Amino acid sequence: MDLIATLKCADQPGIVHAMTNAVLGCNGNIIENQQFTDLDTNIFVMRTRFESELDLSSAESAWQKELARFQPELNIRATDQPLSTLILVSKESHCLRDLIYLTELKELNIAIPIVASNHKILQSFVESHGIRFEYLADSNKAKNEKQLTQIMDENKIDLIVLARYMQILSAEFCKENSGKIINIHHSFLPGFKGAKPYHQAHQRGVKIIGATAHFVTPELDEGPIIEQDVAHITHSASVEDMVALGRDIERRVLSKAVKLFAQDKIFQVGNRTVVFN
Repeated sequence: MDLIATLKCADQPGIVHAMTNAVLGCNGNIIENQQFTDLDTNIFVMRTRFESELDLSSAESAWQKELARFQPELNIRATDQPLSTLILVSKESHCLRDLIYLTELKELNIAIPIVASNHKILQSFVESHGIRFEYLADSNKAKNEKQLTQIMDENKIDLIVLARYMQILSAEFCKENSGKIINIHHSFLPGFKGAKPYHQAHQRGVKIIGATAHFVTPELDEGPIIEQDVAHITHSASVEDMVALGRDIERRVLSKAVKLFAQDKIFQVGNRTVVFN
């Protein structure tokens, strides 16, 4: 059985030694291992991929036995187990299309049982891929989030992706789902907030545009950054050129962030992330 274990705890001697003992206790073999200590917080994180002759439950027991004294945040799952993912979208489809395409190619280790939106414009596209579409019809945020929570419970959702979902989630919803909501936005924030950021950037004559994928927190667009990318432009770029280039960067950055999450390669440490590539 091919498994991935992730561990986060205070740094101290003996963690890696205990991990190797845990793998041996599973009659296992380490395929790859990555680790990092954040010196500012003294937090140690580790990702271990290993083969085991035991089932998942038995492997978890072996790890818990060896590592309990470190009081870690520990998670183990099978690599062939896709993450159940809820995608939220409004009107723009470029990020959604890329996520569905890459999932169908099996380049993302996720399953998309449902897409929810506050508009019906993308319903036919979503359903044409055999995915359930849920319309968030109510203008009341609390009712919509209650609907989303029910959807998440029914589908055992592991990850929520805001694929250009132009609604602000409540602080309570963000806290309840901390560490499992990923958003994409243009990296002009906070420099170009509000409507038409590319128009604002064009008027200012910027030379770089980009996008940022981050975890969602109650503080708007202030969550830990997962992935970023940029592209250089010149004075000859029109607003339309910038919008098109921005769409391309946004879809790539969001898909990369989702891929990393589904590979268990992202750790939150304070307001930052440790990302293993």
